[in-house]
Amino acid sequence: MKPDTELTPKQIVKELDKYIIGQGRAKRCVAIALRNRWRRQQVQGELREEIMPNNIIMIGPTGVGKTEIARRLAGLANAPFLKVEATKFTEVGYVGRDVESMVRDLADIAVSKVKAEAAETVRPAAEAAAEERLLDLLLPFDGSAAEAPTLANDVASVAHARSELQQRRERSREKFRQRLQSGEMEDRLVELDVMEDHFSMMQIFSPVGIEEMGLNIQELFGGMMPKKRKKRKATVTEARQVLTQEEVSKLVDMDKVVTEAINRTENLGIIFIDEIDKVVGDGGGSGPDVSREGVQRDILPVVEGTSVITKYGIIKTDHILFIAAGAFHASKPSDLIPELQGRFPIRVELDSLTGKDFVRILTEPRNALVKQYIELLKAEGVDLCFTAGAVKEIAAIADRVNRKMENIGARRLHTIMNTLLEDLLFDLPKSGLVKVTIDQTEVKKKLEKIVEDEDLSRYIL
Repeated sequence: MKPDTELTPKQIVKELDKYIIGQGRAKRCVAIALRNRWRRQQVQGELREEIMPNNIIMIGPTGVGKTEIARRLAGLANAPFLKVEATKFTEVGYVGRDVESMVRDLADIAVSKVKAEAAETVRPAAEAAAEERLLDLLLPFDGSAAEAPTLANDVASVAHARSELQQRRERSREKFRQRLQSGEMEDRLVELDVMEDHFSMMQIFSPVGIEEMGLNIQELFGGMMPKKRKKRKATVTEARQVLTQEEVSKLVDMDKVVTEAINRTENLGIIFIDEIDKVVGDGGGSGPDVSREGVQRDILPVVEGTSVITKYGIIKTDHILFIAAGAFHASKPSDLIPELQGRFPIRVELDSLTGKDFVRILTEPRNALVKQYIELLKAEGVDLCFTAGAVKEIAAIADRVNRKMENIGARRLHTIMNTLLEDLLFDLPKSGLVKVTIDQTEVKKKLEKIVEDEDLSRYIL
């Protein structure tokens, strides 16, 4: 996939269309927002810092694609992406997660992402170094001259004997290398040294308070105590993985990784705040309970632009793109506090999905549900086929159930498909069964009774 520097808004929408059906207006908004970030990077001088992102509020029922749009957008930009629920945060002074933790979590994701990229860059060199260490384990050398002829009296004879010994060892090493590379020695046991974890017993505790400060117990005390290694036996396959990982850790420059991760977090980071409508004040007045408006006021400075202390350093949130989403059934975006409204200037309403949309969702996207189940059954040696009538019937039932009960959008397709194929998935593998065709009659037979029985459909679908 092309990097975001080459993607125009139209191309971004085209890429999103491969996974998300409909919602053209929302796709246009996020495509413009993403392209604007690249455009800002091209601006020279002081004005670049003054150009702020246009944060977005997505309005629409669950299951219409709000999260998926944001997640795919981050993938296109190769950007650190975090999804959080607004309901997880509490007002300052109450036990719970403070809103700045979302920035720390985003920084962790960025560091992991950049570290993985750096690891892939150095992996060839790490694998080569790991192979040399494996050969040392397979052909240990004590370094003494005991193997040299004891009767050699003069220096020249000793040197000649040692030279011959060295040549024999090199020939043996090359033979072992060839066997190693051909996979002949994968099950052979070797003894290697591995790092011992001093703080494994501390994992039973949950240092939430310390995490919120951006600290880590193991990092805090790890440098104070000498690192111990213990011997363990492992197959060549396992040892290669352990040794390669150790060599990767040696070759990756963590200072550069952290610097790049902070830069990506500040300039490319995307935070998706779901259920923003759940923190709209209910007008209940003051009291000892956590106020929803208080949570909004705590979110406000992070969205406005502030500096957050993390274990990697200070991160500014001025240019992080925030995308908020909510159903807004019992409220509307204008019920948010005015200051927070002003920080989300772009508002886009997503359409509810219809039966026609469900037909397209089942078949068109690259990760379409029908394609997923076909591939799952291929693992059992079964060729699964859905007729056009079956797909239309599944879509019609999903639409009908959504209208009769809670509208959960495209997520309803998962429950219906699982119910439809439950018996088949349970019975496999089954001898003699190599092809299964699901047609409209089969769908009606399996699901019609459940759909008609309101109590049954309420609990099953």
